[in-house]
Amino acid sequence: MFGNIPVTDISVRELPLFPLPEVVLFPQEVLPLHIFESRYRIMLQSVLETDSRFGIVRSNPTTKQIADVGCCAQIVKHQTSEDGRSNIVTVGQQRFRILEVVREAPFYTAMVTWIDDALVDDQDELTALSSSVLLALKDVVSLTGKLTESERSLPEGLPEMPRELSFWIASHLGGSVADEQQNLLEMVDTKARLHREYDMLDQTRRQLAARTALKETLSNVDPKN
Repeated sequence: MFGNIPVTDISVRELPLFPLPEVVLFPQEVLPLHIFESRYRIMLQSVLETDSRFGIVRSNPTTKQIADVGCCAQIVKHQTSEDGRSNIVTVGQQRFRILEVVREAPFYTAMVTWIDDALVDDQDELTALSSSVLLALKDVVSLTGKLTESERSLPEGLPEMPRELSFWIASHLGGSVADEQQNLLEMVDTKARLHREYDMLDQTRRQLAARTALKETLSNVDPKN
């Protein structure tokens, strides 16, 4: 433990940071990036010469402040053009908490510690909650399809483990929800994250069900009456 924060590794390391406005990366999620600013070209070269890892942290577009918690990104593919710009593909790894910003130029680096969800005693309860969340998600997708008269389905191969499922759902929330995503990223309790996601999905499900029922009622009204 580091204070009250569960950690996967008691070691602390220095990590280059890439602040992105309104972007929250989650473990196991793929994030393509286009690197064009000179400072991040320097960062990319440095990262590729070491372990191909850097931190993605959400930055506030108004205050320019960076979040305290981010997600480590592993570069799995990169291509650099003649003008020095690069296209890279990253995959989210461990989450981290920033302990101290070491420098801000030419790019951010910080001392970080890894964080992970606390262990859960009642796995059966967690599995049941995960199933309820998944059912709510399926209902939302189905109702959205009915409302828009389009084919909608969940992708195959969704994570089966509760923690990984909670990360996947958080990453795929629709709309402008960066604040909510950041809150979910910072949670270190799988059950609490799933409960929050269930509440959001259930609310959306109820709203979609009401709109779908109204649409069906109006479609059955005889215009001659």
